[in-house]
Amino acid sequence: MASFNRTTLPDNVRTNGATPNPWWANAVVYQIYPRSFQDTNGDGFGDLKGITSRLDYLADLGVDVLWLSPVYKSPQDDNGYDISDYQDIDPLFGTLDDMDELLAEAHKRGIKIVMDLVVNHTSDEHAWFEASKDKNDPHADWYWWRPARPGFEPGTPGAEPNQWGSYFGGSAWEYVPERGEYYFHQFSKKQPDLNWENPAVRRAVYDMMNWWLDRGVDGFRMDVITLISKRIDPAGRLPGEPGSEIADGPVGEEGYSNPNPFCADGPRQDEFLAEMRREVFDGRDGFLTVGEAPGINAQRNEHITDPANGELDMLFLFEHVDCDCDGIKWKPRALDLPALKRIMAGYQTAVAKAGWASLFSGNHDQPRVVSRWGDDSSEENRVRSAKALGLMLHMHRGTPYVYQGEELGMTNAHFTRLDQYRDLETLNAYRQRVEEAKVQSAESIMAGFAARSRDNARTPMQWDASTYAGFTAPDAASEPWISVNPNCAAINAAAEFDDPDSVYGFYKRLIALRHANPVVAAGSWELIDSDDEHVYAFVRTLGDERLLTVVNLSGRTVDLPAESAALLGAVAGDAGEVAADAIVISTYDADHAAASITSGALAPWEGVVVRL
Repeated sequence: MASFNRTTLPDNVRTNGATPNPWWANAVVYQIYPRSFQDTNGDGFGDLKGITSRLDYLADLGVDVLWLSPVYKSPQDDNGYDISDYQDIDPLFGTLDDMDELLAEAHKRGIKIVMDLVVNHTSDEHAWFEASKDKNDPHADWYWWRPARPGFEPGTPGAEPNQWGSYFGGSAWEYVPERGEYYFHQFSKKQPDLNWENPAVRRAVYDMMNWWLDRGVDGFRMDVITLISKRIDPAGRLPGEPGSEIADGPVGEEGYSNPNPFCADGPRQDEFLAEMRREVFDGRDGFLTVGEAPGINAQRNEHITDPANGELDMLFLFEHVDCDCDGIKWKPRALDLPALKRIMAGYQTAVAKAGWASLFSGNHDQPRVVSRWGDDSSEENRVRSAKALGLMLHMHRGTPYVYQGEELGMTNAHFTRLDQYRDLETLNAYRQRVEEAKVQSAESIMAGFAARSRDNARTPMQWDASTYAGFTAPDAASEPWISVNPNCAAINAAAEFDDPDSVYGFYKRLIALRHANPVVAAGSWELIDSDDEHVYAFVRTLGDERLLTVVNLSGRTVDLPAESAALLGAVAGDAGEVAADAIVISTYDADHAAASITSGALAPWEGVVVRL
């Protein structure tokens, strides 16, 4: 593979695009799932030294920020999102010295490091939780402990404090005989929720965050941060608890009620986030705060990300990645493009005057977008649709996030057997829905897993065509923790790095365009042809400059819809010719794009950005 060196860009490329917005408005963030990125010691798991060894590749791609999924000490029940020590690195990934080396080497290349932070919950093996089992310990109320329901024997069915279910299946309450009470967990039973009502909890979290920032970390992506404020009545009782003034929600098909309406965006959410900003970030420069935001709508995103309110820089909203399933994620359906456009338009409109948007279609919790909304049935369609989806996303107003391998057009795993999966959510869903509640057939849920399981995004990074895709050595002592996608022989960084027509080459141009062009980073956004079922089109404007993006998100040739056709017709003029400098970027070549503009039709998965 050729050496990875950052492409030389104009001197002003990293300063002019965001003016007058903050630096991160002109940035592109790259998410790394460390256990699947690069293994250097042959144990089958990626590590921090592996990330350091690939920094030149990331610098060449042009990204500004690396977001690392959790590398803290953890029992790894949920792949590190269950933290047992916030101020140490799990031996699976290396040491604190390895983390310091990564920070130093990334900063040398002008790349910032953002750590994933999970403070809605900890591991049940964290020292805080162990101490909280003693009712007389100062940590006794650091978690949501509750007694059994009156009239029930503790630890027996029906004795749980309320009917809430866990997002990972089963009850959201776990009984601990040692304390004689239940603790609340929205996710795995090994992930007890912290009690943010307790100021001592918040103080400990803020102290830990400051420790990492003092060490050189550039910010945090905060996991499910909008679940930290629970709705409680004046007596401190949760909904559905005996005597509570707040009624619980309805029971679903699996026998539990959904805690989300009572845990998402609770009454003290803004207070907690503003306090965090003051206690951790005030007086610091160059940081980034991103919140994963289940239960938050576009209007609340505007408030939370408005700098005047002093909370977070941006949020991850989820309505757009929930629009292609039938009620639950394990029953996927075809994408309704007009519906997706309406959702994205809502995001963009809400932050038109204040706040900011994050742009993503994939991450460690989502399937590969080229398999989800594109077409991976052939090499030609995979490359074309990966480029089209990338163009569509990156030309929006906001900060784009690239999930590892997305820049290569990596696909879903296409697993066919349950024993190929490793994801806790996936395995629990099969047990709960198929074996226990019997609300979905094995065939149906396996199809759902193939389309939507989180493991689709967690197969090893495909560096080359060798055994194990270059993720670990072919003669490593251990195989990768999860199977490598067999299509690594065709889809890998080595094959794409020097190919300007590859998905990787296209992503480099997209990222460079955002850095170089102020309209992309700071311009306004306007949706056109909103009801068209195949073409996604919008206009970006900054001052006198206007850019039109039109993308055919289908596998067939389509006529341009009315508004797009009129705008592109004006570009071609009476002579029907398109000036060379009018085409900013396209998923085919410039000549093909010009021909499409003059003909009034887009080829399969064709996208083009035109200067109006």
